[in-house]
Amino acid sequence: MTYQTIEVRKLTPVIGAEIYGVDLSKPLGNQQFQEIHDAWMENLVIFFRDQQLTVDQHLDFGRRFGKLHLHPAAHQPEKNPEILIIKADEKSKHVAGEEWHSDVSCDAEPPMGSLLHLTEVPPDGGGDTMFANMYRAYETLSEPIRKMISGMKAVHDGKHVYERPGYREGAMYPRSEHPMVRTHPVTGRQALFVNRGFTTRIVGLSRNESAAILEMLYRHIEMPELCVRFKWQPNSMACWDNRCAQHHALFDYFPHRRYGHRVTVAGDKPFYRAAA
Repeated sequence: MTYQTIEVRKLTPVIGAEIYGVDLSKPLGNQQFQEIHDAWMENLVIFFRDQQLTVDQHLDFGRRFGKLHLHPAAHQPEKNPEILIIKADEKSKHVAGEEWHSDVSCDAEPPMGSLLHLTEVPPDGGGDTMFANMYRAYETLSEPIRKMISGMKAVHDGKHVYERPGYREGAMYPRSEHPMVRTHPVTGRQALFVNRGFTTRIVGLSRNESAAILEMLYRHIEMPELCVRFKWQPNSMACWDNRCAQHHALFDYFPHRRYGHRVTVAGDKPFYRAAA
């Protein structure tokens, strides 16, 4: 794909690209926005460096992609509830996203994408985020496994994730059933849609059968050949497509501080459509 208003530098052949030649604090023209969108769909996760954004500018950029999502259980600022504060410091024992997952996949309509802007990163490195390509995860399964899981559903449950310190007590804990293989509404490609963070059970199988198949799929997802690892710098922005990518936040920087804001774009109900 060729671009006229931005520069796209792929980080791996499989997933991830850095975008240059754009200042996200300024209004984007229609062509430049469309090229950013196309680069996102092509690369699953895109990264921007040296972006000094206000909260309002961050929100405005997210809204270009659609309605913003409100997290069902996280503490949110009263003024801008669409902002999710991402932070860790010397008091943190855990951080959000320490397992491979797709954001809030327990929702009936999980988020389309997430846009994370970090303003403070650990001084000695660490705090990287890994992203994995779920198109490739599906495509590299053996044909018998692909046939078996296509059309099946799995349970995604938020209770065990959100019912712990750091989240709002008594919040709603969504629980939904989604196709194990999801058809991307923009690209039409098939993506594996189960994750270690939220998926608890395959519908219609015994507990032992379900646990064995899910563990096999989780290990497959974690293959390094499917992944890109992003090293954060202050004022970096990462945008990932939750419909076809998973991510894993590394907590290897204790007791140092890491801080930023995430804006999440609302999505739609996952569906599976068999290839013609």
